[in-house]
Amino acid sequence: MKSTLRRTWAEIDFDALKHNYRQLRSRVGEDVKFLGVVKADAYGHGSVQVSRVLQELGADYLAVSSLDEAMELRANGITMPVMILGHTPREEVGKLIENNITQTVTCMAKAVEYSEEACELGKNLRIHIKVDTGMSRLGYLCDGNYFGTGVDGIVEACQMPGLEAEGIFTHFSMSDEDKAECVEYTEHQLKLFKDVISAVEEKLRHKFAICHCANTGAVANYPETWMDMVRPGLLLYGYGEYAEKLGLKPVMTMKTTVSTIKTYPAGTKISYGGIYETDKTTRVAVLPYGYADGFLRCLSNKVELMTAEGHARQIGKICMDMCMVDITDKMSVEVGSEIEIFGPNNSINRIAELAGTIPYELTCAVSKRVPRIYFDNGIIVEKELMLRG
Repeated sequence: MKSTLRRTWAEIDFDALKHNYRQLRSRVGEDVKFLGVVKADAYGHGSVQVSRVLQELGADYLAVSSLDEAMELRANGITMPVMILGHTPREEVGKLIENNITQTVTCMAKAVEYSEEACELGKNLRIHIKVDTGMSRLGYLCDGNYFGTGVDGIVEACQMPGLEAEGIFTHFSMSDEDKAECVEYTEHQLKLFKDVISAVEEKLRHKFAICHCANTGAVANYPETWMDMVRPGLLLYGYGEYAEKLGLKPVMTMKTTVSTIKTYPAGTKISYGGIYETDKTTRVAVLPYGYADGFLRCLSNKVELMTAEGHARQIGKICMDMCMVDITDKMSVEVGSEIEIFGPNNSINRIAELAGTIPYELTCAVSKRVPRIYFDNGIIVEKELMLRG
């Protein structure tokens, strides 16, 4: 579906994405494989578009959350290796094999199901084993007293007919935190992961082709974790404190326009609940940007947006489709003026901090009614509106 409205939109900068990829690739070296995390529609940036760029750049792998996300890539010409990080029902194993999709195996029950289905088809399913080293979410539990049973379970899964165990991986839970206890925990996870790999490979008498554990925090802080492949998520899109330190650029810029301007006297209550009251004659701009577009309501009365004359404070409760900002001292701002919600001039990191969250919750929250406009070399190369036509 095409949109003719200049309402609220997201600009996706392929030049920034390419820059980030090259910076990260240079950081880890050519001998380390590069997996681009494109789950959740590439954190709101457009999984198909981002994957096309990564494929052209020579990335080695992509990661998604579900079979539906993987099939979207295959249906749109993405041929490079794709791994599903989440669960796939056993009845879909044929689709995994047919479309050359790698499946994560997190426990014995899944391994048995996948093996049985692959054998029934007379084919092999490529898998990566996930080890729970401390995230306490998915994966073979191997810490403490579970080490022996965990290792045996992984070995058994790798030897099951119909399963081709290409890789093994784990996920750090604190690698983006610099507190001493977080560093210690990450180092514990890494040591445990390496111990598991050694024990499993010794029993199998062969090595995994790909061992990987480095998420965004580890790519930035722990070179010893890079191993055979890295998995940057947030870093790839240029957000977070580490992105700034590594010279990465934000890929998404959110923009809107002024739809209405009204001037109110002192004592006027603004928006639902009247939580904001003007203390003087106030010039107020109404923006067509609300929580249905991804503007978290918890940011009401806390955040500033960027005008051509500088920051303007958002006032009153954020509505479903609109919000209000104080432009009393921004006299050049008029109806139709462009406003940057977040981007190079208004850091998403600061907005995330005010919301008590992380930057990629904000990019993931950008709703399907917000058009994405893709730029390459400063030129619009594609527009996409996710609403059904």
